[in-house]
Amino acid sequence: MHPAIRIAKLAMRPNRLITVVLCLTVGLPHGAFAQTSAQIPAQTQAQPAAASSDSLTTPSATIDANVFGLYGGAAARFANRPGEKAGLQASMNALQLPDLGDGSGGALTPQAERRLGERLMRDLRRDPDYLDDWLIRDYLNSIAARLSAAAATQYIGGYLPDFDLFPVRDAQINAFSMPGGFIGVNTGLIATTQTESELASVVGHEMGHVLQRHIARMIGSSERSGYAAIAAMLFGVLAGVVAHSGDLGMGIAMGGQAFALDNQLRFSRSAEHEADRVGFQMLSAAGYDPYAMVSFFARLDRTAMGDNGVPPYLRTHPLTGERMADMEDRARRVAYRQPQQDPEYGFVRARARVLQVNSTSEYRDVASRLRAEIEDQTALNVAANWYGIALAQTLQCDYDAANTSLAEARKVFDAESAQEDRLASGEPKTATVSNTNNSIPPPLSIDVASPASAALASLNAVSKSPANVVNLGTVAAKRPQVRSSPSLDVLAADIARLAGHDNEAIHLADIAQARWPASHAAIEAHLQALLSARRFAEAQALARRETRDDPNQPDWWRYLAQASAGANDPMQQHRAMAEKLALDGAWPSAIRQLQAARDLKNAGFYDLSTISARLRDFETRYKEEREMEKDDS
Repeated sequence: MHPAIRIAKLAMRPNRLITVVLCLTVGLPHGAFAQTSAQIPAQTQAQPAAASSDSLTTPSATIDANVFGLYGGAAARFANRPGEKAGLQASMNALQLPDLGDGSGGALTPQAERRLGERLMRDLRRDPDYLDDWLIRDYLNSIAARLSAAAATQYIGGYLPDFDLFPVRDAQINAFSMPGGFIGVNTGLIATTQTESELASVVGHEMGHVLQRHIARMIGSSERSGYAAIAAMLFGVLAGVVAHSGDLGMGIAMGGQAFALDNQLRFSRSAEHEADRVGFQMLSAAGYDPYAMVSFFARLDRTAMGDNGVPPYLRTHPLTGERMADMEDRARRVAYRQPQQDPEYGFVRARARVLQVNSTSEYRDVASRLRAEIEDQTALNVAANWYGIALAQTLQCDYDAANTSLAEARKVFDAESAQEDRLASGEPKTATVSNTNNSIPPPLSIDVASPASAALASLNAVSKSPANVVNLGTVAAKRPQVRSSPSLDVLAADIARLAGHDNEAIHLADIAQARWPASHAAIEAHLQALLSARRFAEAQALARRETRDDPNQPDWWRYLAQASAGANDPMQQHRAMAEKLALDGAWPSAIRQLQAARDLKNAGFYDLSTISARLRDFETRYKEEREMEKDDS
């Protein structure tokens, strides 16, 4: 039969044609329509949303960022965690989590999710609003570590990701999660909270999305909805052709789109409930105030009604009366306890208030508001307000005034700490510190306004024989009666360095690092002080030690490159800069740095062998990343 006649007869049987097309649509294997790429918009910018186990591909459906934000996670499977079966069963019964389907995340593995998150973070770190501040980052990650420990003991989630929290310079009240366990927290959100538990409740909610792998499960749900939408669109086109009605075809196609969107919204509402309950369980198990989540969200809700505007957090995390009632009911069932608030919370909150602006006039305005709160006795934490004033004055280059304000912060902080100790020991309560005019004098005979003064006083109190002359930081760190915090100690070192007092800055930074050995901010302050004093050999030794302990931190490689340049060590300079650029994803520049190190005339056999091996590794990883980017596009 002639082909034209065959086509004409087939056209006369439209019902059979429709049946064939729909059967093909339904009969295709899972994932056949998932090869077209789309993007999941985040709250601030469009970002890719998924990755398969072999390549980072994106699903066919477009997900609205305003549904519940962008969430994800990555990790190692955790097994053999401590605990008992009875405790696990009780925890699972208490959660009463909604059934969101397969929790495995489908084809999006935790490893692929982590790789995707790392690639997104490279771009985000170049954004001017990314706040590279170690004091805030350290504190946020300390909250995450505390909640993660609670998640492990409560058997929450099927894996435990390496969470990495970071601040964003933005006055809006918001927070967001990214694939791989990366969580951003706006400075506006930190400043809006009134207790450490409130901040932890928001962090716990975001971690709940990550632990339950909502981004991977949402992608799977969107793919299934996408199949129905595609089939409906095909059916609508064919029906419109057969009936000679464009409106009919368009109506059927739009119905399929509406079904897909409704399915996505149902999933996101369930995800919000699940994140609430997982976050609440972690919050309670970690020792935070169980009512914090209720009080914070209720305050945001009242703010939205009063200002006739919804805060960004409530737009991206829709708050319903059902969710509020559920959280309040769970909080009532938890035995009351008085949570202990970390003193660092107040200083970090004040620091966020100052750093969310970035001009001299704005620093002056923030300092005025902080001072007015002290005078009006409305400050939540007087010591923290004085600290914020000192930070604002430092950023205005008024170092004498900053030192004075920091001394006031230490004085009030010591008085408040002494008051807490008396209450804990059962002594009668005395007047509460509200401002510096009626503050309780420090109980110590040593002037703790300067850690260096405390250390020197300790040295003068003992024999000055060489055997007793020890490192100032070690002496200060071993004095249990000296009250301090990472924020206070690091700011003291920074003020001295910026004022040009290099030796004093090194002493103060040495004390800070000895007192807070796990603080990245204290390590950075020490490195900056050594570099400012041109003590490059010491800076190089410290930076090299940190790169060995934490090789995935770009900052330590950057400081090692700077110290090596000052020490006239081009081999170490090029190699350190290559590692820093590789962690930033700048592979061509990293390869050029290694090539420059290889071409040095004084390069030995061992150096050349090490550089050649690293160069091959960089070239291979660069090629793999280019192939993955090609697959994404």
